[in-house]
Amino acid sequence: QVQLVESGGGSVEAGGSLRLSCEASRIIYKDYCMGWFRQTPGEEREGVAAMHSGGGGTTYYADSVKGRFTISQDNAKSTLYLEMNRLKPEDTAMYYCAALRTPVCYRLWVDSVKYWGQGTQVTVSS
Repeated sequence: QVQLVESGGGSVEAGGSLRLSCEASRIIYKDYCMGWFRQTPGEEREGVAAMHSGGGGTTYYADSVKGRFTISQDNAKSTLYLEMNRLKPEDTAMYYCAALRTPVCYRLWVDSVKYWGQGTQVTVSS
């Protein structure tokens, strides 16, 4: 069974930065569309960013995070990252790592995700 384990969440003041990590295990890492989602209570899970672990397709960012967040990966470590800069209170959410085995990736839709991490909380205070 594929496992995704997030880390790096925490509390930060507005304007600050955090880096989330997602370590994947029990997968052939190069074959997956990997992404980050976030969710607040009572709201739907929202796609934040996505990229293909083997380079197929393009990198996706939600409009709300473009220019502030950067998705990246270390294939040797089977680890996905989300660098979050200039954080805003509205970025407060539980952040989830997600994966789908597919040869190409342009965007990762919540209904298509095959594997989810347990989530890591990000709280941004004003």
